[in-house]
Amino acid sequence: MAAPATVPAPPREAAPLFAALGDGTRLQLLARLGLGGPRSITDLSRASAVSRQAITKHLGVLAGAGLVRSRRQGRECLWELEPGRLDDAHRYLEGISRQWDEALDRLRAFVEG
Repeated sequence: MAAPATVPAPPREAAPLFAALGDGTRLQLLARLGLGGPRSITDLSRASAVSRQAITKHLGVLAGAGLVRSRRQGRECLWELEPGRLDDAHRYLEGISRQWDEALDRLRAFVEG
C-alpha cells in the first residue's frame, strides 16, 4: 500500500491564499497582471466597473496572500504577479486530489476484496 499523500502546507497557511483567490475581481486582476506584466492602479482600473480605491483594496488582499508584489517607478506604484504562489495553490490542490484518489482506491479494494 502506498504512503498517504501529503498536503504541501497546513490549511491555516493555505487559507489566506484561497480566500484571496475566491473573489472574481481579484481573479480578473491576476489574469490581467499575468497577461500584461506590471501595471499601475490607474491602468488596472481603466475599463473596469471597479473604482481605483476598490482596486487598491483588492491588490492589498492579493499582496497579503503573496500573489502580487508592488514596486515604485517614479511617482507610480507598479503591481506584478507573483507566480510562485499560484504554484503553491496548484500543489496544495494536487495533494488533496491525491488524498481523494487514495481514499477511493482503498474503498474500491475493500468493496472488491
